[in-house]
Amino acid sequence: MKSLSLKSLQQEFEHDYYMYVPLTIILNSCIGSVAAMTVLAQGTSLLSGIELTICVSLCMGYNAALLAGSNRKLAFWLLIVSLIANLLLILITLL
Repeated sequence: MKSLSLKSLQQEFEHDYYMYVPLTIILNSCIGSVAAMTVLAQGTSLLSGIELTICVSLCMGYNAALLAGSNRKLAFWLLIVSLIANLLLILITLL
């Protein structure tokens, strides 16, 4: 059985890069939109604005890195950071 570590995930992402690009764009955009929806459901305040800025900036940063043709390692880490931050925003706003 294959081990599930960040190093093995990064190697797989780099090996099958062109297969993962459309899949991760869809995944990241869907999770980011859910995070934005949960943040906006709280109402409008300074904290909501900061949370929404973080959410949108991370999603746009990953998509921009892919479109700019940046390093595959950088794209992988931007994806991981974006997914973790957006999932945390969803959990924080729902609790």
